[in-house]
Order: sequence, then C-alpha cells, then structure tokens
Amino acid sequence: MAVRLRHRAAFSAAGRNIRLLQQVPLLLVSKFNKDQERLMSEKRLSHVVFFTLKDSSDAAIQTLLDACHKYLKDHPGVVYFGAGTLAKEYARPVNDHAFHVCLNVVFDSRASHDVYQTAPDHLKFIADHKESWEKVRVFDADVT
Repeated sequence: MAVRLRHRAAFSAAGRNIRLLQQVPLLLVSKFNKDQERLMSEKRLSHVVFFTLKDSSDAAIQTLLDACHKYLKDHPGVVYFGAGTLAKEYARPVNDHAFHVCLNVVFDSRASHDVYQTAPDHLKFIADHKESWEKVRVFDADVT
C-alpha cells in the first residue's frame, strides 16, 4: 500500500509539472501581447528627410546614402533607421519624385530626437554634406 501511495504521489507531482509546463507558452504569449500593446500605444517621433542633390549622379547619391548610414544610424533612442533612394518605378500621380535620397528615422520619444539634433555625428553629417544639397525637406510626426 505504501508503495502504491508513493507512486501515486510521484505521478501526481509529475502531472502538476506537466500542466505548469503546458501553461508557459500561454504566459509568454500573454506577456508578449501586453508588451506589444504598450509599445504600440507609446508615441514615437518619425523624422523623415528628403534630400534633393545639386549633382544627381549615381556617385553623389551613393556618397550621401553612405554618409546617412555612417553618421545617422546608431543614436540612442532610434527604434527604426532606414535610408534609401527614390523608387522611380512608382509613378502614380500622387508620387513625389523631387528627391534623390530619403532618410527615415523613428525615435522612441521626442526627447531622443532632440538629443539627436545636437549629437556630434549628426552635426558632422550636416557640415560635411550640406553643400551638396539643393533642397532638404524635413517631416516630423508623432506616430504610434
């Protein structure tokens, strides 16, 4: 009888452990969903810059694109960074083709964006490349 009770207790404990392990994925998914909801509800700042260059050659465009990646990518508070060139094949009437390079940086807050504006790498980027710009358009927006 004592042997049977010991076995029954062992099976009962194993069953509880299995049930707990089965709940772990549900707990992880629940936490992930709550984290995603929190992140999606927080305001971020999207900083989009369109550069039109004086020299529209492929080399000049690549030089500015490389500089974007070198100087503007790794700043505190950046949650998304992208830099690229005009997608010429999109020629719908609403598409604006008056630029060569687009910079898109999303910051976790306005405060992070404000720090970025005076960061040495950002200021160096401007100083080194502003002479190549014919026109610069900056669009800042609160996004969630």
